[in-house]
Amino acid sequence: MTEPKDLAAVFDAHVGAEFVEQDLDAAMGTMAPDPYVYHVPPMTGGDGYDNVRTFYGDHFIGKWPDDTEITPVSRTIGETQVVDELVISFTHTIEMDAILPRVPPTGKRVTLAFCVVVGFEDGKVAHEHIYWDQASALVQVGLIGREELPVTGGEQAENLVERHAQPMNELMAAESD
Repeated sequence: MTEPKDLAAVFDAHVGAEFVEQDLDAAMGTMAPDPYVYHVPPMTGGDGYDNVRTFYGDHFIGKWPDDTEITPVSRTIGETQVVDELVISFTHTIEMDAILPRVPPTGKRVTLAFCVVVGFEDGKVAHEHIYWDQASALVQVGLIGREELPVTGGEQAENLVERHAQPMNELMAAESD
């Protein structure tokens, strides 16, 4: 059985291949024979080795703005999975099919809270379930408004990195007459 600390090292190598080296073969080398990747909000990703490879190669690796920053918030390591809580920030200067499909670049700064649940089989990445608040992303790129809907923008991610950075319960406040 692979030790939990080794699982974290495998996932760190996987993320490094995706974001630092931008090396498709290295990223796929960290994965199990029949992996899947599921970006929950827009339902993007791939199922099976060939589909994951195609998704990574055509829509994910190297498809992030140059100023992308990943800030770790917390990590939980279990016997068969690693869960990372992150804040990802970027300026929306390129098309990002995996995160904002069909949304042309807006030039706006986006800061999102992400949760990545990574399952392992035989010491390799078997699946990634990746969650974020798509409404927050759409507010920040200007596609939906805060005035009409109970949504927030990047301030939700700020509170993960710095406690009390933004006030809580603002969406519940009564409208002034």
